[in-house]
Amino acid sequence: METDDLEALSAQELHERAVHYAVRHADVGFLWELLSMIPPAQASSGNEDETANDLSRLSALLSDAMASGQGELGEALRPFYIRYLSEHPDA
Repeated sequence: METDDLEALSAQELHERAVHYAVRHADVGFLWELLSMIPPAQASSGNEDETANDLSRLSALLSDAMASGQGELGEALRPFYIRYLSEHPDA
């Protein structure tokens, strides 16, 4: 998919495509990078309290990773998903 086509997708659609592709291809590097990006993305969307909690609880990060295509968090992570999907055109 071209970058322009990816830009037209919602954050949720980008999340689903990127995470599905990463899981299907056992791309642990992407999933780990996603987990590391969630706290700053939450902070940028005004959820500083959630950021502090996530840094102290890995289980919260894993849960957030599965829902990180929704709402303000999904929007904050859009560039990350677009970059990943652009690098993997068969996703």
